[in-house]
Amino acid sequence: MRHHRTAKSRWLAAVLGGLMAMGAGTAAAQKQGGTLRIYNTTQPPSASIHEESTIATNMPFMAVFNNLVRFDPMKPLNSFDTIVPELATSWAWDETGTKLTFKLRSGVTFHDGKPFTANDVRCTYHRASGLDPESAFRRSPRKIWYENLKEVVVEDDLTATFQLTKKQPSFVALLASGLAPVYPCHVSARDMRTKPVGTGPFKFVEFKSNESIKLAKNPTYWDQGKPYLDGIEWKIVNSRSTRILAFVAGEFDMTFVADVTVPLMRDVTTQKPDAVCKLAPTNVPINLLVNVEQPPFDKPEIRRAMALALDRQAYIDIISGGKSSIATNMMPGPEGQWGMPVEMRSKLLGYGDVAQQQAEARKIMESLGYGPNNRLPVKVATRDFATYKDPAVILVDQLNKIYFDASMELVESSIWHSRLTKKNYAVGMNTSGVGIDDPDAVLKGAYSCKSEANYTGYCTPHVEKLLDEQSQEADVEKRKKIVWEIERILTEEVARPILYHNRSGTCWQPHVKGFVLGENSIYNNWRFDQVWFEK
Repeated sequence: MRHHRTAKSRWLAAVLGGLMAMGAGTAAAQKQGGTLRIYNTTQPPSASIHEESTIATNMPFMAVFNNLVRFDPMKPLNSFDTIVPELATSWAWDETGTKLTFKLRSGVTFHDGKPFTANDVRCTYHRASGLDPESAFRRSPRKIWYENLKEVVVEDDLTATFQLTKKQPSFVALLASGLAPVYPCHVSARDMRTKPVGTGPFKFVEFKSNESIKLAKNPTYWDQGKPYLDGIEWKIVNSRSTRILAFVAGEFDMTFVADVTVPLMRDVTTQKPDAVCKLAPTNVPINLLVNVEQPPFDKPEIRRAMALALDRQAYIDIISGGKSSIATNMMPGPEGQWGMPVEMRSKLLGYGDVAQQQAEARKIMESLGYGPNNRLPVKVATRDFATYKDPAVILVDQLNKIYFDASMELVESSIWHSRLTKKNYAVGMNTSGVGIDDPDAVLKGAYSCKSEANYTGYCTPHVEKLLDEQSQEADVEKRKKIVWEIERILTEEVARPILYHNRSGTCWQPHVKGFVLGENSIYNNWRFDQVWFEK
């Protein structure tokens, strides 16, 4: 068997990394007690991470669970090298690269006292992949992650083997995402939506609709001595100005991730100089959705005109004060590993001179019979969520420059993803957050014919073949070339134009210690088991 780093070496790396991040001599200073107060920007559609696509569910409920493996919470950049044990103590691929065996931690119990075993691993990923139709999740937006999963074999109570139909080197990294927790086999999918049960550092207490979420310390947590906090309380606050003012006033210990824009960060640090605020990429590209099943958007010429209308730098300047990035689907460097080189990207459709492109777009629209006195009416649907509404306003303005009569349609936040899945829109402005910086999560999730998150229904044999090829390729440089070819085709075919890659701020009070903000995903570092208060 070809073993990756041993559990002992991972443990040592995690300890050393933690000491480096927190500073020498602080390990003994970690204090017990206190309740972490955070706000959520919107009502989560449910508490079930596996069934939802939104950070509004992932961020408050990740602390209830554990994964088989996780990304080291003390490292800002998630990568294969930062994967550490959690419910698994070790893992190894067989010689074929299609069987992945996990040795599991003994003595772990769920919050209701039931023991954790390999059968829970089997149930979780059979539900997520659809291998067990009788208990399958109502929704499984990341089902495509597990499309190669043939079966999870229970070797014994503490050994589980994932059998794949073909090689998929990224599979371990997918399992490390905060979007891939282990669920209990004995709790129904329905109950997990309202009363989640996990093995994590915090236990679910209550979920009051449009009001609050409360978690309490798990007193029998397998990782002895953790968590340090007594609990976490989330308050749902829809108004951004209200929640930012409340943070400045000390009512919250931490803001919601990426909720603080560049202008707001200046305000926060001016009004509260001791606040810790960090601007970071989110790996959440903002994109344009066009429903090709709804006339006249079934015409390629109209979609091409829309792509040419985009002024990407305007979004970046207005929304992020010039801090966000122009890119295609994959996150740009230096934080992103798979971003297309600038010289290659600059040759793509819609990434050239804006004035020339918009002039070309107007000519296309005129050839279709549109003009100043005959504009194409359209409602641009978007989620009633600040990070969606801000760019949607700019998108409406840019479409109107090429003879559209566009206006914005706000969709209630908790039903947004359901509406996308049903393709109940003509034109939409969406964000595409994913668990990890990997093409299997980003590109297969958005463009594979079988993906539930393929909201535009884009499906072509040549891209499907390339998606499969890159997924099996272990050589990073060879894989990048395939990925960039996929990006070129997607851009040319106006599959889902990427407007920009966002950078936003997250702030926390100075007494919050042990927290490290992720820099290439917003979905993986909300266990809060390593967080403590210094007061």
